[in-house]
Amino acid sequence: MAKIQMKTPIAELDGDEMTRILWAVIKEKLLEPFIDLKTEYFDLGLKARDDSDDKITYESAKAIKRLGVGVKCATITSNAARMEEYKLKQLTPSPNGIIRAELDGTVFRKPIIVKNVKPAVKSWEKPFIMGRHAYGDIYKSCEMYVDKPGKAEIVFTDENGNETRKTIMQMKEPGIIQGVHNLDKSIENFARCCFRYALDEKVDVWFATKDTISKTYDGRFKEIFQNVFDSEFKAEFEKTGLTYFYTLIDDIVARVMKHEGGILWACKNYDGDVMSDMIASASGSLSMMTSVLVSPDGCFEYEAAHGTVQRHYYRYLKGEKTSTNPVALIFAWTGALAKRGELDGTNELVDFAHKLENSTLTLIEDGIMTGDLKALAEPAPKEILDSWEFIDRIAERLAKSINAAI
Repeated sequence: MAKIQMKTPIAELDGDEMTRILWAVIKEKLLEPFIDLKTEYFDLGLKARDDSDDKITYESAKAIKRLGVGVKCATITSNAARMEEYKLKQLTPSPNGIIRAELDGTVFRKPIIVKNVKPAVKSWEKPFIMGRHAYGDIYKSCEMYVDKPGKAEIVFTDENGNETRKTIMQMKEPGIIQGVHNLDKSIENFARCCFRYALDEKVDVWFATKDTISKTYDGRFKEIFQNVFDSEFKAEFEKTGLTYFYTLIDDIVARVMKHEGGILWACKNYDGDVMSDMIASASGSLSMMTSVLVSPDGCFEYEAAHGTVQRHYYRYLKGEKTSTNPVALIFAWTGALAKRGELDGTNELVDFAHKLENSTLTLIEDGIMTGDLKALAEPAPKEILDSWEFIDRIAERLAKSINAAI
């Protein structure tokens, strides 16, 4: 069988620990036998980022902009323990934060549903789509520890040198201070991406902040969302029978626990980080969720929504075969390949991505899965496989599916 040809490469961003190991296995077993895989490769492993002072991270973001499509493995965001473990020069920032800021995109996450894994919330019948703003807030914050009493202030100096000051707190003892920001343009892009995505998916949009407490910061999000909806999307939403709904974040959290699903829940950056993990876990597993970063100028970065699976990696280093679920990593590749095929008019690449997804999901629905789904599956699974066995079985189904179509 001739391999599927790609017209344009995709930016490939490698990662860390157990996901890095499985990333290579997925390419070897599920992609390269069937596709003449063309990528521009960037090693975003923690040590490589540290060695380049994060230059490689910025270069990878530029490649996504240039090529239009990227695919990213899970990566470590360093802390003090990681700095010692990997002998780093410095505490490196989140690579996801850098890439998201460079692309000024919105992250859309959606649970991967299989028939034999039911959500923990009984009312959920359709997947929730999470729309997460991917710029600013605590991910681009400035922080300070103060060890003595004093006055903490916000100071803004305009381009003419005029200062505006507000007192945060008269500190009577040691403490911590944090400054966050966002931009009107980025919030506008966030709103547009959410409304466009909802129209494509034919779902309602819910958006929430805490504007009763954060009257200026969160209030600005609320105001911009409403303005963008009213001026650009209201007529089309009404025409298609869709709605836009705003309320407080605590109200939406309560509503979600009794809702059937099938909506786009738009969240600020940190809210989306936390709530998407809750939705993924309650829907089955953190390894069963798609994630795509969509930029306002039409670039796409597909990634796994979970971390690097550190605990399994340490077991792997001891020579053990782990039952790490690779589904989100596989779907990062299928999402990127399908989008590449769509943009290039390569229908056979789109078809291949769909066949790989179907081979993965039907294997699980036939009761053959990794250990994380064991306790959730109904009926009980027939086989629990390690990651390598699971990928091999997907490859067998994929080959049969492709051969049957020839």
